[in-house]
Amino acid sequence: MKAIVCTKYGPPEVLQIKEVEKPRPKNNEVLIKIHAAAVTSGDCRMRSLDLHNVPVLQRILARLALGLKKPRKPIPGLWLAGEIETAGKDVNRFQPGNQVYARTPDLQFGAYAEYICLPENSFIILKPSNVSYEEAAAIPFGGFTALYFLRKANIRSRLAVNPACRPPMQPAQKVLIYGASGAVGTSAVQISKYFGAEVTGVCSTKNLEFVKSLGADQVIDYTREDFTGGNKRFDIIFDAVGKITYSKSKKALGPDGKYVSVVTSGHVKTGYEDKNIINELVEAGKLRPVIDRRYTLEQIAQAHRYVDKGHKKGNVVIIVCPC
Repeated sequence: MKAIVCTKYGPPEVLQIKEVEKPRPKNNEVLIKIHAAAVTSGDCRMRSLDLHNVPVLQRILARLALGLKKPRKPIPGLWLAGEIETAGKDVNRFQPGNQVYARTPDLQFGAYAEYICLPENSFIILKPSNVSYEEAAAIPFGGFTALYFLRKANIRSRLAVNPACRPPMQPAQKVLIYGASGAVGTSAVQISKYFGAEVTGVCSTKNLEFVKSLGADQVIDYTREDFTGGNKRFDIIFDAVGKITYSKSKKALGPDGKYVSVVTSGHVKTGYEDKNIINELVEAGKLRPVIDRRYTLEQIAQAHRYVDKGHKKGNVVIIVCPC
């Protein structure tokens, strides 16, 4: 099978397409034919081992885990969508023909390939029928990351817990999403609106109308305005790109406001409730996967170069096996 192989850290050109042996599933595994994979900023950091924005301790642990001089696992990629081709004899949850999207287990990687074997109990979810494989590959990184951090910041639903309560709606939380046009930011805007928040998105000039189209109530052009300069105070400030600090943000937080950032937590934990929420939002059309660009497997270096620039709108997807 074809796969992208990375045998050393460096620029996008270190990624090479090669023929490798097709994996065979163990008794507790499924073999997935990959149709699409996401290219994330995390993939690019792992390729280059550029961790300058990561806290020192996490930087050290990352090198030990990923490999000191070269990747321990040479096939990169975390997020994928595809069809189950074969299921091991002990697999009960899935069967051949199931369309799924998935995340590879920690430190296994391997999504930049035509096939992958994953344990049945790993992060594998049936794909909503109203999205393509490419869109499904774009759902999980932004969607689950955004939901995790918004929950960490104590976002709440405006619906009253007890229907008998009056008034039936709680005051809307004021949420600011910094980096609202990226993979995590686009999901954060939409999920915040689902929870009933009043959303302010911060992005560049060219993306203002796009972020509004996702549901943001207000938008701020960071090239012209400092979000901390006004009188508005926020219940949640979510740095979805790792470019602002708590010290900068705190002047814009309300008395009980929470600041969260994608660089302040190592591993995003996802429970079954979160999986159900994300799938339900996608199926209801309330969470729209945003794809900026699509590339083929042979164009992987171009895809990484584009993501490295840090200006992508939503997600970048690799088409592995066209439908």
